Order: sequence, then structure tokens, then C-alpha cells
Amino acid sequence: MKTTHLFRTGALLLALTSLTLTSCKKDKLEEGTNDSATITQLATDEVNVEDVTNDALQEVEGVLSYNSGNLKSTEGIPCNATIDSTSVVNDTITIFITYDGLSCNGRRLRVGQVEIKKQVGSHWGMPGASVNVRYINFAVTKVATGKTIVLNSSTTYTNVTGGFIYMLGQFGLTSLVHRVSGNLSVTFDNGTTRNWNIARQRTYTGTRGALVLTVDGFGASGEYSNLVVWGTNRNNEEFYTQITQSVVYKEACDGDPVSGIKIHRIPAVSKSATITFGYNSNNEPITGDECPTHYRVDWVNGTYTGTSFLPLR
Repeated sequence: MKTTHLFRTGALLLALTSLTLTSCKKDKLEEGTNDSATITQLATDEVNVEDVTNDALQEVEGVLSYNSGNLKSTEGIPCNATIDSTSVVNDTITIFITYDGLSCNGRRLRVGQVEIKKQVGSHWGMPGASVNVRYINFAVTKVATGKTIVLNSSTTYTNVTGGFIYMLGQFGLTSLVHRVSGNLSVTFDNGTTRNWNIARQRTYTGTRGALVLTVDGFGASGEYSNLVVWGTNRNNEEFYTQITQSVVYKEACDGDPVSGIKIHRIPAVSKSATITFGYNSNNEPITGDECPTHYRVDWVNGTYTGTSFLPLR
């Protein structure tokens, strides 16, 4: 009888201990920590990756657009890059852009390749035309910080409306819509590699020399819509990034984002960050023709909240 009683008591204590530990873990998860580092790191990573891919895609468009894809001229070639378009297999033309040096604006050191595949006889300027764009060990070092990310990808780049960027403001063309979708593998400066999904719509307006690029998300996953990117961050946490107000980049501001709102969500650990673009070095919203230097991050980590201002460069 004593032995049976002891076993019952022990089992009850074990159950109570397990329940207490589970409750503590749940409370700790809901409470979070007063630490913005991981969530602001995600914001910084996503901004950096988008800046890099924005530049690369505009150069891809330039290569495809110049003289209807005639690559004999050097005018459409990016800075410190060479182009090889000799590979033709069956009905597919493969173009390689090989980078080995600084970008035209001097902000980034780029090494590696961007591969473009298109069908023979297809014309990028036609509505609905699409090409496959692949980053191959495309290593980009931000000069200001010395930090490097390496991209590998398989994406589809579609000219939704048709037309070329250089035609904006002419021939009745007032806007140009491109979409890019697919998968992106990102290796960060700490050596971690993560896979992201991309669903980015890019709308160009304005004229050459005064271009405006408006970016929106068209992806969906589970309960989330308007996604521009989603996957796992460098801490192996599942995240979702929505654009809730179009992000606007201006050529007059050296291609920096001047307005727009993104929300990064990490639901499993009750973290989120709202990114608002368009702040100056005094952490105040820009006005008039002022160009931004910072963006604002309003973060949530469990029950903790805070605000940070991060530099664009």
C-alpha cells in the first residue's frame, strides 16, 4: 500500500512539474524580451537584399532593352562587368553578366554571375514577355560596412505591360510594370544560408534621369497576403514580409526609398517590426524634395516594444 501511494505521489509531482515548466515556457514566449537585435537584423537584411536585387534587375533590364537586345554595343553593360551571349541551345539563348568590381555608384563590390535565359525570337519589350534570371554565387560587399552577402537564385522576371524603361515619358508610355517571382538563397556575413520566396512587383514611372520605382508585394502564404518576401531568417525563424504601403524609390535620391511601409512578422515567437521609409539624419520625416538617410523600425518582441532608426547606407 505504501509503495502504491509513493508511486501515485511521484506521478502527481511529475505531472505538476511538467505543467509548471510548460506554463513557464508559454509565459516566457508571450512575454518576450526587451531585445530588438534579431528583429532589426531581419529588417536590415531584407533592405540590403532588396537594394542589391533592385540594382541587378535594373541592369538585367538594361541589357535586355538596349537596341532590342543587341549586345555588340557597350552602352548597356553594367560597370565592371562583361557580357557573354554566345550560348544558344535548342530554342534558348543564355546571357551571362559576369561581375568583378564596384557598382557604378561605388556603393558595392560585386563578384559572380547573373544568368539570363530567354527564348530565341522573344522580345523583352512585348507585353507578358518573361525571362529566367539566376544569381550564381553573386557576392556583394557593402563598401560602407565591409559586410558581404552571397545570392543564388532561380527567378522569373516578367515584363507585364511591355515597353522599355528608356521609353518612359515618350510614345505615350507613362508606366512600366515588371514582376519577379521565385526562390532566393541568401548566405549572410555570419555564414548562415537561408531560403527566401520572392513575389515583387516593380512599377516604373517618370522619365530617364528622374525615374520613380514603386515596389509592391503580390505573394500569399497561409493567412498572409501582399507578401514581397518570406522564408527563414538568419536565426532560422520563419518570417513573412508584407508591403502595406507601396515602397517608393527615387532616382533623384540615388535610388533610395523615400516612402512606404513594410511589416516583418515572426509569428512563432511573437515578434514583428514595422518599417517606415523616409527619415532624415535627425530621425524626422523628410519633406518636399529632401532625400532620406534613415528608416524607422517600430518593433514588438512579446510584450516589449520599441523604436529604432537605422541608416540606409
